[in-house]
Parts: sequence; C-alpha cells; structure tokens
Amino acid sequence: MSAEPGTERKVSFGFEEVTEAEKVARVKGVFRSVASRYDLMNDLMSAGVHRLWKHDAMNRVNPQPGERHLDVAGGTGELARAFLELADKAGKRRGVDKPATAIVSDINDAMLEAGKARPDNAKWAGRLDWVCADGQNLPWADKSFDAVTVSFGIRNFADRVAGLREFRRVLKPGGRLAVLEFSHMTVPALQQAYDTYSFNVIPKLGSLVAGDKDSYQYLVESIRKFPDQETFRKEIEGAGFSNVSVTNYSGGIAALHFGWAV
Repeated sequence: MSAEPGTERKVSFGFEEVTEAEKVARVKGVFRSVASRYDLMNDLMSAGVHRLWKHDAMNRVNPQPGERHLDVAGGTGELARAFLELADKAGKRRGVDKPATAIVSDINDAMLEAGKARPDNAKWAGRLDWVCADGQNLPWADKSFDAVTVSFGIRNFADRVAGLREFRRVLKPGGRLAVLEFSHMTVPALQQAYDTYSFNVIPKLGSLVAGDKDSYQYLVESIRKFPDQETFRKEIEGAGFSNVSVTNYSGGIAALHFGWAV
C-alpha cells in the first residue's frame, strides 16, 4: 500500500507502526544488542529444533560443487557453512573437485562480527566471505548466484517484497530461493498455546541470557505480524519465482518457502 503524498509509508516494528527508515534503524539496534548471544538464544527458544529445520532446508537447496551461494540476513553464517559442507560432500560423491563458495550478507555489522569470530570458519578460508549489505539493495550484479537463502531474517525487512525482487535479480536462471521463517500454526488451538509460551517465556529468556527483554519482545511480536504461509507464497510468486512450495515444520511454528528463478 502506497503512502499518502508527502508522508512516509508506515510498516510494522512488532506491534508498532513506524517509518521504513525507523524500522531499519531499530532492527539494527535489536540485533546489535543480541548478537553475542544469538545462537545460544535460538537453541534455548526452540530447544535446538531450529537446527533440524535449517538442515532440512539446506538439503532441499541441494548444494553442488562449484556453485555460488548468498545467505541474506545471514548473521553468524550457519547456513553458508552448511551449504559449503553439503556441496563438498556432493563433489566427493561425484568425483568433482570444484569448490563452492558462499557469501554471508547482513545489514548488521555486529551480527557479522559475531559470525566471523567463530572458530569453525577457518575450514572455509578463501571460500566464505562476509559483506555488510542491505537485503533490499544487494551490491551484486544480476544473475550472480546459484542459490539464495534467508533464515529467520525476512520478517525484519522494512519492505520484504523489495527484498524478494532483489533475490530474484541476483539469481541465475534455474537458481533456487529458500526462505525459512517463523510462521503460523496449522491448528488454531495450538496457536493459542504457542502464543502463551512465546509472550511469557521468550522475553524472560532474553532478559536472563542476553540481558535484553525488549529485543526479544520485538522478535515475538514480529513473528505475529508476519503473513501466513499462503499470503507469503503469493508474494514470492509475485516477485518472479515459479513452482513455489511451502513446507511446514513443527505444526507451522516455522515454514520453508522454496522457489525457482526461471
């Protein structure tokens, strides 16, 4: 929806309505605050299940030797490392010695620094890069990547449709897009129980573990403001992707949206 002439378009920041510029600034503040405890908090909030969701998502991407991968809002680089690992395994099975490469892109420098500090990055020296960039305005040429992934990041975009169009632009023909995001429960009765847990437990965990209740309150609210699976699937199609599918995890707590650039 367009804003009235002379006014800035409003978007959601959790349950608040703010300008796009304010959302970008405030999201940066949230992730700068939680960066050092981000991976630990994800484990605590999901009892480690988020790693299974990501594993399944990367198997669906099916990395291959020699491919180039972009992980947008990639934070600490978990998906990028998984892409390289799976591409190497595929190459070994096929007897192909052609290393894949990956770039972790994130608008937040603190998240990137937390990712770069991980000791397991040494294994990927020369193949894993880190770039501070806005997912709505990517600094790469058209048709640059074989696969683009986004994991629990697109709901923080000020304009996710603009981001989807950028993903389509930088993908090669036949490239794959995988967007893993918190979503809506497929059974309404379970949604109420999940909401009760989310609003009562997660902010308290954020306060205890990361020393930041407010940031995790925003993260819970941002999940509730994200569109349902079918609405988001249509947005991806509208950005130029085909054969867009949805895979629900844990009853819809999270969903993988997968599409092809043709």
